Amino acid sequence: MTERSTGVQALARTPYYVLTGGLAILFLFPLVWAAVASVSPQGGTAQTDGWGFGNYETLATFQAGIGRYLLNSTVVSLLAVLFTVSISMLGGYAFARFRFPGKNVLFMITLAILMVPYATLLIPLYVLLNALGLQNSLLGLALVLTMFQLPFATFMMRISFEAVPRELEEAALVDGCGTFRALVQVLVPAVKPGLITVGLFAFLAAWNDFIAPLILISDSSKVPLPLAVANLRGQVMGIVDYGATEAGVVVLALPCVVLFLLLQRHYVRGFMSGALKG
Repeated sequence: MTERSTGVQALARTPYYVLTGGLAILFLFPLVWAAVASVSPQGGTAQTDGWGFGNYETLATFQAGIGRYLLNSTVVSLLAVLFTVSISMLGGYAFARFRFPGKNVLFMITLAILMVPYATLLIPLYVLLNALGLQNSLLGLALVLTMFQLPFATFMMRISFEAVPRELEEAALVDGCGTFRALVQVLVPAVKPGLITVGLFAFLAAWNDFIAPLILISDSSKVPLPLAVANLRGQVMGIVDYGATEAGVVVLALPCVVLFLLLQRHYVRGFMSGALKG
């Protein structure tokens, strides 16, 4: 390939680089700004003189402590991921592989939950959890967050299973595997990108959710980190501690960024699984 053709190709891709670079700056700027502001000197914060981690010390000692809030968020998020991945895997497998009366109608009803406004379901769910004895509990909160993730997760797993050739499952059944064993040993490894995508979405949604904990959790020691950061904003006569709030934003965002970067390859493959169905 000549230098001229290489230069032409690079020039043709310039708009792509400009667009993607601009989008990267647009999305990364708020996070970078919050990270810098959380350690920079600001009046009315714990970091008034020089650069340091005074705002993080304020965050660490707020009420029950940041460790407690991080633990609450971690427990809720991991439970939501476990429930979402398990239920959507079985549901997606059933919709993709089995034939039964009303299958498509049931699938459309499942997807129709996506059209129901999120906030309108929280009060009925609050009453239901109270009747079950799960109100003001991390398990109840995880179940609610799982319910909101299941329609998309089931759809995602259905297209993932449909992208796997039936011959793989049939060969396993011929070799003596039962349906469940074929699912676990043959199909689950084949739909691993879809499972990771569903799990990542469930984790991010549960980790960053604010409205559900606000309605369902009343014990201040059980609130997840997003609600604790919101409570931190007005802890003294309505005065907002912007430094500690920015530190809370950084702590909230850091696990999401790291997890997304680690699983980015599987995430893209999971979304492409339905498009690559042949």
